[in-house]
Amino acid sequence: MLALQGAFDAHRQRLATLGVDAPLVRTPSDLDSVDALVLPGGESTTMSKLLDTSGLFDPLNKRIAAGMPVFGTCAGMILCASRVLDGRPDQHGFERLDLTVRRNGYGRQLDSFEADVAVAGLDAPFHAVFIRAPLVVRVGSGVEVLAEHDGVPVLLRDGSCTVAAFHPELTADHRLHEMFLNTLDPPAHTE
Repeated sequence: MLALQGAFDAHRQRLATLGVDAPLVRTPSDLDSVDALVLPGGESTTMSKLLDTSGLFDPLNKRIAAGMPVFGTCAGMILCASRVLDGRPDQHGFERLDLTVRRNGYGRQLDSFEADVAVAGLDAPFHAVFIRAPLVVRVGSGVEVLAEHDGVPVLLRDGSCTVAAFHPELTADHRLHEMFLNTLDPPAHTE
């Protein structure tokens, strides 16, 4: 669990309901104890700066490039995208997915909303919470779209990387966290 800023505690609680104790990652040495990582929602420019000042960016970038599984939500999606529109010039990310996103593409805080989205592989819609969410404007050919809202991709996956434009951790529904855990080899949950 990347724990520099953002909604990492809510993600940790969702994972705990699945029997997973997610260690907090704040320093490069913390990476030694994890095989997968959640990149939580928060403020993407702040996260980018904190990744640099903590010394985490380079070692984490190497681990992600080598295939470490990640689940990025909202700001985590921005960190995983290959291209970010409306970001700060000094903002950078891991460029893990062939994806272009517009930072705060759904609007400001006042424009936040909730919607039920159909997710591939789930038998019932997932209630998604969008808060200053990134808007997907381009999806590369190797990226699988798992859910859309009004025709726009909002949940995507490419191999070991899953990203959501919304905050699945802000609901009591743990199915997307479970879906991510099931992509791990071996699956991480104990339920």
